[in-house]
Amino acid sequence: MVDQIKLNDGAGIPQLGLGVWQVDPGITARVVTDGIRAGYRSIDTAEGYNNEQGVGQAVREAGVPRPELFITSKLRNGAHERDKALASFDETMKNLGIEQLDLFLIHWPVPSRDKYVEAWKTLVELRAQGRVRSIGVSNFNQDHLERIIGETGVVPVVNQIELHPRFQQRDKREFHARHGIRIESWSPLGSGRLLQDPTLEAIAAKHGKSVAQAIIRWHLQEGLIVIPKSVHKDRIAANFDVFDFTLDDEDMRTIAAMDSPGGRIGSDPATASFLF
Repeated sequence: MVDQIKLNDGAGIPQLGLGVWQVDPGITARVVTDGIRAGYRSIDTAEGYNNEQGVGQAVREAGVPRPELFITSKLRNGAHERDKALASFDETMKNLGIEQLDLFLIHWPVPSRDKYVEAWKTLVELRAQGRVRSIGVSNFNQDHLERIIGETGVVPVVNQIELHPRFQQRDKREFHARHGIRIESWSPLGSGRLLQDPTLEAIAAKHGKSVAQAIIRWHLQEGLIVIPKSVHKDRIAANFDVFDFTLDDEDMRTIAAMDSPGGRIGSDPATASFLF
């Protein structure tokens, strides 16, 4: 049902996955279990979310063969130095309780500390050891990407960035396509701020779908990898129920016109310097 997106290292990732950002560690196992039962096979967590243990519990208890699940985590901002990165990765694998991670990302470049190249070299090392299948980045601008590629010759498989109808990041699409870097959308629903947008409500009503379903469908038709998040069982399932309709050309043009340079909700990767 869910298309597999082929990555530049030959691996595949489900185009639609479940994100667990800001999911309370105490309910993460239940949320991920609900997701797996609804059909999700890709789960996106991070060291900074402090809920890897819950993800690992759900994966172990899911009753789904491990090769059918795609698990992503991300390196915390305060662990870009090689030794810290290796120790953080060891903790991630302990928390998840799995032998190999499918995808490991650098969470933010934190350019003010200028350690992201060292972090990337460490991810390359982890991949060479076979502990991670694929490696990528999150919140990297073009200059950050150019630098890590230039200094290592290794191209990330994905760049996970804020992307939603009000902030479509179209200026980044051509560079990513040219280098075979797939874009993965975080906060794909605009952190919930778009769910009462009149334009999107009209498009959703036309198809007999919710606004969230219409937005997720837009991401899929844009060729993006998308990881919506919810803690509610019914919404988790509804967000996966997006394969029985298609947005038409008029819908796509209407949503394209919603793009705004000021639509960013999260931090700017060029200046973000928070550590966790």
